[in-house]
Amino acid sequence: MSDGAQGLSTGWEVAGTAPDACADPSQLDRLDWLPAQVPGTAASALRAAGRWERGDSRDFDAEDWWFRVGFAARRAEAGEQLALELDGIATVADVYLNGEHVLASESMFAAHELDVTGRIREHNELSIRCRALAPLLAVSRRPRARWRTALVSHGNLRFYRTMLLGRAPGFAPAPATVGPWKPVALRRDRGIHVTRSDLRPTLQGGRGVLRVDAALTVLVGAPQVRAATIELSGPSGTHRAQLSLEAFDGDAVAVRGELAIDDVAPWWPHTHGEPALYRARLLVAAGDEHVLDAGSVGFRALEAGGALDRDGIRLSINGVPVFARGAVWTPLDSAMPCSGDVELERALEIVVAAGMNMLRVPGTACYESDRFYELCDRLGILVWQDFMFANLDYPEQDERFMETVAREVRGVLGTLARRPSLAVLCGGSEVAQQVAMLGLDPELADGPLYGELLPSLVADAEVDAPYIPSSPWGGHLPFRPGQGIAHYYGVGAYLRPLTDARLAEVRFASECLAFANVPDDEALEELGAGGAVVHHPRWKAGVPRDAGAGWDFEDVRDHYLRELFELEPAALRSTDPERYLELSRAVSGELMSEVFGDWRRTASTCAGGLVLWLTDLVPGAGWGVLDHRGEPKVAYHHLRRALAPVAVWSTDEGLAGIAAHVANDRPEPLRATLRLALYRDLEIRVDEAQRELELGPHDACTLDVEQILGRFVDVSWSYRFGPPAQDLIAISLERDGEMLSQCFRLPAGRPSRRERPEQLGLTAVVQQRDERTAQLTVSSSRFAYGVRAAVPGFRSDDDAFCVEPGGERVISLRRVSEASGAGTLTALNLDGRMRLEVAA
Repeated sequence: MSDGAQGLSTGWEVAGTAPDACADPSQLDRLDWLPAQVPGTAASALRAAGRWERGDSRDFDAEDWWFRVGFAARRAEAGEQLALELDGIATVADVYLNGEHVLASESMFAAHELDVTGRIREHNELSIRCRALAPLLAVSRRPRARWRTALVSHGNLRFYRTMLLGRAPGFAPAPATVGPWKPVALRRDRGIHVTRSDLRPTLQGGRGVLRVDAALTVLVGAPQVRAATIELSGPSGTHRAQLSLEAFDGDAVAVRGELAIDDVAPWWPHTHGEPALYRARLLVAAGDEHVLDAGSVGFRALEAGGALDRDGIRLSINGVPVFARGAVWTPLDSAMPCSGDVELERALEIVVAAGMNMLRVPGTACYESDRFYELCDRLGILVWQDFMFANLDYPEQDERFMETVAREVRGVLGTLARRPSLAVLCGGSEVAQQVAMLGLDPELADGPLYGELLPSLVADAEVDAPYIPSSPWGGHLPFRPGQGIAHYYGVGAYLRPLTDARLAEVRFASECLAFANVPDDEALEELGAGGAVVHHPRWKAGVPRDAGAGWDFEDVRDHYLRELFELEPAALRSTDPERYLELSRAVSGELMSEVFGDWRRTASTCAGGLVLWLTDLVPGAGWGVLDHRGEPKVAYHHLRRALAPVAVWSTDEGLAGIAAHVANDRPEPLRATLRLALYRDLEIRVDEAQRELELGPHDACTLDVEQILGRFVDVSWSYRFGPPAQDLIAISLERDGEMLSQCFRLPAGRPSRRERPEQLGLTAVVQQRDERTAQLTVSSSRFAYGVRAAVPGFRSDDDAFCVEPGGERVISLRRVSEASGAGTLTALNLDGRMRLEVAA
């Protein structure tokens, strides 16, 4: 058994030096040391000391960085074994224990376990040298790349297993990750401990089968293993099965067998059911009974569809088609890529609240912590996992490099293969696209690395998830969106109209809809630019761009602001920057909502889409739908309504009118009322109708609005026989007086006139319900468009919402801080701000 791990997280110091200025630990005392924390990086330590902040251009790859910690420990006793666990060091590193060199590592993604039984004293010093990467990159005697990319700061990064984020000037500049970025611990084992635990759960019909292939190490003096049992505890009770034992490799014992559960509770993504998990334990009889934790497993059947290079990913879970939607994941803090448990849980709960059921860990980033994947299992979030390759021509003819990759991938698959959340494995990001766009032989992107090594390792690990060589992938040209896996930026960087989302016939978008999403004012205050933020250099520094391009993603957003609101962005930014920011926040969210509405239709070719990306790396208008603090932007709330498991939305079908779409992803039947209301002058109701709906579990339907009304009214104002008979269509999904979902369509265009509260008939009341919650009730006589409430100390569960004429919206508020004071209410068609007081 293990006495647990002694985490070595505090008491660290860090010092930077010129490359090779300090060759070994004997010279460390003369360095200029700063306090540090592990997991951590050089950037996180300097930030804590006030010597670096986001936006600074310091090149952390240009220096050697030493980390050291002193720690006390008890020497190993008879029958004990001590292991030093180093879960990840970036990037080329040497490790010393008590002055003795114990490890040389050349991969940020490698985890190391060192037997230090005879090396531990009562007082110890662990020191780590992370070598300057810049001089290593400058070495020119290497095989020439078959293609080049402008993505990264240096093409020779292809020779090093390290993260590209922090080294991609256009969208992910400094800091580069340098240091022990994952946990360091001293583990003490005695008696019996698990050295390998391969659990493979499968769902066969309604029967769950768990295959066990584990290895136990029996240390000197421990009793002989006489029997072993696997135990699963979960929703259907506790289940056990006897395992077979087989001695091998001296003091190791192989433990194998199967456990079947006839009434197993299956695992579902949270949008479609309960993510049921079973806790696994190995019960080992050796003298006394030893209980060894084997983690959690979930039982689910996954299918990916037909030919992936033609049809893309079409996921079915437990026989049910799942529209996969979510975002590309990035580290929550670019200076601390290994996020803390609290921060991870909060971020993933925000993902769930948005109706997102998939996250992609991209090849430009890093493998996430075990805690990340555990939380995805528990919360019901599917994971698209890239291996850490992107854009570059990696040296796949280099035998040593390929051996390093093989060790890396085996370790990753050993962690992930058992997890029910794992849905897709991908060779990397934009390698095939890079090759094709340069007009090179497509076979270059499907050679020894992506076409042989990676798929063979996936097959050997018996992973129940599809593998694709690269993203995007498929068709004659992988960047064409109509086949295979797409990176869809038609609506976005390529400035296509909204109709392109359907015209492109996307099958699955593993990246899409990248916009410079504007965060709230609190986040912008960190730019330190004052009221002229949109004209400040630090504002532009937070806007992503393609390296070498003469435009950035703010230009993209401005293009659509002009299209949607018929305003000139440059003039608006100059004369009314506050209004410019208001409309800019709305633009990207409305575009995302429209595109996902089209893709989610029952008749759509698309089976999923992942927004680029979830969280900003730096303050400003980045790609994230969450800002750099993890707070939702306006775009997030538009997506949340569009992606909800139970939702109603509409699409403009041109001469075919307006279609209303209803989805019930939940496992229970849905009985509800679909209510239509048509308004003129954004206030006067001119028509209404309703229909009772019954949808089965995991069901959806599409209805013609004019068919529900029972007559033609040119609802989309496509025939234009005269002025529009209605300029607002409200479509609501209701049950027993409860609003389940609501959407609006404006066939004559968005409101262009701002009105005073009394003209809109707008009222708002905040009522505190208890110490932690309050309720906001907003009523309006006329249509209120893009309503936002800011109440100090509270976060609302909805934002940028609309209020139907003569209706009201009730919004829940949760206390998140002790801040207090009057709040404000705004709307895109409201002139000024309304004051909000919290009533007891």
